[in-house]
Amino acid sequence: MLNVDKLKKGIVIDHIEEGKGMDIYQELHLNDIEMPVVLMKGIHSEKMGKKDLIKIETDIKLNMDILGLIDPDVTINYVSDGKLVRKEKLQLPEKVTGILKCHNPRCISNYEDVGDIDFYLVNKDKKIYRCEYCDSYTTFH
Repeated sequence: MLNVDKLKKGIVIDHIEEGKGMDIYQELHLNDIEMPVVLMKGIHSEKMGKKDLIKIETDIKLNMDILGLIDPDVTINYVSDGKLVRKEKLQLPEKVTGILKCHNPRCISNYEDVGDIDFYLVNKDKKIYRCEYCDSYTTFH
């Protein structure tokens, strides 16, 4: 059995849908962090059956929009002195800036530099967002 020490200070991203842990790891660029980061895949969960989990042994600012887009059901646990000090439950962001790309080939954002584009949530169940420029619909991944 794998044993990972209790976190003294840092962040635990818990309740990740099985198989999405690596997506979160890559999208948050956790490989660039100098401190220990542990990705556990397919671990047993009473509630979920199996889940992924990420432990980050440092305080960093997480991009909650990316986390919410990949898996809106994750829980973020902040640990200090070996104790849970705060817990956050995520949801799909209502507005996303600079993350999504418009799927409409005629959208101005695909051939001119318009800066960061805003996308607005229009369908929560299917994770569909609307482009601020052309009103086309797009999804994350």
